[in-house]
Amino acid sequence: MLSLPDYRAHILHTAAAAPRSEIWRTGVGIVGMVALYILLALFFNQALFELTRYRPTFEAELIEGSTPLAMYILLASFGLITASVFVVVKLLHHRAALSVVGPLILAVPQLFRVFGILVVLGLVLMVLPPYGFGAPMVSNMSASLWMALLPLSLVAVFVQISAEEIFFRGYLQQQLGARFRSPLVWMVLPSILFAIGHYQPAEAGENAVMITVWAGVFGLLMADLTARAGSLGPALAVHFFNNISALLIASLPDSLGGLALWHTPFGMNDAADVRAWIPVDFAMMFVSWLAARLALRR
Repeated sequence: MLSLPDYRAHILHTAAAAPRSEIWRTGVGIVGMVALYILLALFFNQALFELTRYRPTFEAELIEGSTPLAMYILLASFGLITASVFVVVKLLHHRAALSVVGPLILAVPQLFRVFGILVVLGLVLMVLPPYGFGAPMVSNMSASLWMALLPLSLVAVFVQISAEEIFFRGYLQQQLGARFRSPLVWMVLPSILFAIGHYQPAEAGENAVMITVWAGVFGLLMADLTARAGSLGPALAVHFFNNISALLIASLPDSLGGLALWHTPFGMNDAADVRAWIPVDFAMMFVSWLAARLALRR
């Protein structure tokens, strides 16, 4: 007989949202966040426009994320989402901005505990087959340059992943979880929105739907971890580990590969090659989720 997931800790994550969890307030909050994000993005894009005047090739670099500078700017732009959430949470919900992370006394140690076990997992998987991507990987930059950029690269990746977690598993899951008991609401709805945000047919082509499904499942698993842990700590750790692997270790050469140490021997346009590795990504996602659950039991 299957047992229901133990989500008793979820009340710790939603406690700060409970006093002002009215549906109308959450709706106004989402609209306010979108409006503020658009306003901030206008100023951000204006600054980028000025930069392209002095570097004509920069627009193309930014579209593909093909250089370190382009990647830093792309990843930093996610900070506008975090800023929008923080402002609305403070002004509309009258609670501390960082309350969207859950209790920090839980979130911080959980983040480090889960990330530590994921690093061990990653090292173990490096010595197990399959090795490589069929053909030899292509060096994108020297190891010395990659190491020199690594501290800033890690910060940039964390800015990006924390923005997504703060909005989807933070604000949305908290507000809905404080209002509704059913996981079908507070777990599934944010995950559907998260998946829709990753639907990019122009870039992913015929693999767009499969990648969107991957994102939806990832959202569900991160929502599950958040509910089990009572904070965003584990979801932040898993998302951080995943994106370090995808953006800083081995990346596609034509899609956000500017900070990677290596490039894969195929690009996003090589649909069959990309599709062949998507099941591996699914497997890695589930293994990371299971490892995070194991870390939470320690």
